[in-house]
Amino acid sequence: MKLLDVGELHLSVLIETMRREGFELLVSRPKVIIKEINGVKCEPIERLVVNVPDEFVGNVIEKLGKRKAEMSNMEPAEDGHTKIEFRIPARGLIGYRSEFMTDTKGNGTMNHIFDTYEPFKGEITSRSRGTIVAFENGKAVTYGLYNAQDKGELFIGPGTEVYEGMIVGLNSRGEDLAINVCKEKHLTNTRASGSDDALRLVPPLQMSLEKAIEFIQDDELVEITPQNIRLRKKILDSKERERANRNK
Repeated sequence: MKLLDVGELHLSVLIETMRREGFELLVSRPKVIIKEINGVKCEPIERLVVNVPDEFVGNVIEKLGKRKAEMSNMEPAEDGHTKIEFRIPARGLIGYRSEFMTDTKGNGTMNHIFDTYEPFKGEITSRSRGTIVAFENGKAVTYGLYNAQDKGELFIGPGTEVYEGMIVGLNSRGEDLAINVCKEKHLTNTRASGSDDALRLVPPLQMSLEKAIEFIQDDELVEITPQNIRLRKKILDSKERERANRNK
C-alpha cells in the first residue's frame, strides 16, 4: 500500500474495517509517492506543528532533526508548553507518532498537512533496534519465552501459535535475532536448588494495528486476519533471509 494524503491512523481504520468484514491481507511499510519534477527526484514535504511541555522540547527537536525536519518557528504556548513548527519529509513522519507520544509522556499534540514537493532529502534513519524472530513452527512456551525475554521485549505470551519468520519481540540490539520460543526445558532425574522456581515473564507489549504499521521496516509485513494481527518477515525461511541480507 502507498501512503497518499492519509496517515497511519486513517490507514489502520480502513484496514480494521476490512478485517472485521472477513478480509485477510498483508500490509507492508507505508510509502510516499516520489515524483520527478523537471528531471529532479522530489518527495512530499509536510508542515508539522507540535505542542509539547517545555521539559520535552529538546528531545522532540533532536528526534525530528534525525528525520530531516527543519524548524521554522518556535514560540511559547499555554503555561509550560511550547509550540514548534517544522517542515519535514512525509517519510519522516512514518512511525513517529507513537515515538512522539512516548517522548512527551502522552502530553504532546502534533498536527501536519501537505505543503509541497521538494528535492529528495536523503536517507532517514527510523527504527534502530532489530527484532526477535521465531525460527520454527509450534506453540510458544514459558521456558522458551523466558530465555528470549533476556534479549529484548516480547510481543507474545505462552500458548501463542508461532511460525518460522514470525516476529515475536523487539531485540535490544540493532540486528535481528532468531530464537526458538517453543523450546521446552529438558527433564532430568535430579533436582537442582531453585530449579522448580516459577519462571516469571514480563507482560508482552500489546501491538495495535496502528502501532504495528508504524513499527515494521521494509523487509517486514503486518499479517491481518479476522482473528489475529501478527508481525512477520517478508522472507520467512531463516536461511533464505540470511542470503538475501548478504546480497544487499
